[in-house]
Amino acid sequence: MSESTRTHPAEEKDTKEARLENPTGVLHLFQHKSVPILIDAILTLPPGREFNKTELADHAGVTRQTVSNYIDLLLETEIVEEVPNTSPRRYRVAKSEAVKELFELNSALNVAGE
Repeated sequence: MSESTRTHPAEEKDTKEARLENPTGVLHLFQHKSVPILIDAILTLPPGREFNKTELADHAGVTRQTVSNYIDLLLETEIVEEVPNTSPRRYRVAKSEAVKELFELNSALNVAGE
């Protein structure tokens, strides 16, 4: 079976357990309790704002260890990107399709909640 026609295991079983065992998209991110808090904080940063792990932790109201635990996931999913040639490492909101979609979803949810 080709990659494009393969179904997700959750679609075959259609169970919560199958979805948790094989998370995709939002569930992949949100299965970690602190990731939505970090993403919410990232979405409120000024455009182009660089930050280190400590600054993101302070902004999000979590520990630096929490940021350290999830920064690779945020990099992998193109929510944040590393700023080249910085020491200690600095990050910024990525210019990615994922971030664009997160901002649009956030805006739509804010409008719906008014």
